[in-house]
Amino acid sequence: MDFSLLFKHQDMLLNGAWITLQVTFGALALGLVLGILAGTGRISRRVQIRVLADAYIQVIRGTPMLLQIFFFYLGFPQLYMLATGDGFTPDPLITGIVALGINSGAYNAEIIRAGIQSINKGQMEAARGTGLSHTQAMFHVILPQALKRMIPPLGNELIVLLKDSSLISTIGVAELMFTAKVLGARYYTYVPFLLGVGCIYLVLTFGFSRLFNVLERKLSAGSGAREDKGAVPDLG
Repeated sequence: MDFSLLFKHQDMLLNGAWITLQVTFGALALGLVLGILAGTGRISRRVQIRVLADAYIQVIRGTPMLLQIFFFYLGFPQLYMLATGDGFTPDPLITGIVALGINSGAYNAEIIRAGIQSINKGQMEAARGTGLSHTQAMFHVILPQALKRMIPPLGNELIVLLKDSSLISTIGVAELMFTAKVLGARYYTYVPFLLGVGCIYLVLTFGFSRLFNVLERKLSAGSGAREDKGAVPDLG
């Protein structure tokens, strides 16, 4: 086992790490958008919206992520051909981001729903009393407050996405795991590359964990200071 190969191919490994980060943050962005829509949909006053949001969450959370990746990469092009008569080959990177983002959205939806429901109902009533519609009050008053409480679980979701991005190596995306397999096959030795990639994952996950911990403490400190400033003094 020649660990010097890691330094010889550090450019490939760093490029794989960069692609992994692109996939992770791209999927997280899409997942947040879908999560907000599905999370607010779960508590909507309209039955049709609640049913659609619940169906999306149950289907995505009830099936393996790898199946979803294969569906978008292999199954969707066949459905498109049946519908239009034209064929196309999906881009593996875009497909991976979309598949991971749709999967993440179902989990983010529950995080966002719980965050919204943790806010005192009086906040919505006060916002409606100022003339805001229900939707405006949700996006301008409730969600910004709930976001602070969502930071820890959203940080966990980012780390899960970072690790699960390795699954898109199965459709040919040259992220970290794909790079490790290619280099391992080239030199007929997998241990150095798998250990090297494992170390990169550890550095990334640990770094993001620390970052979210710091962010959570700052937000908690800021909220506490504002609450103390606005508290009514005890005169008794």
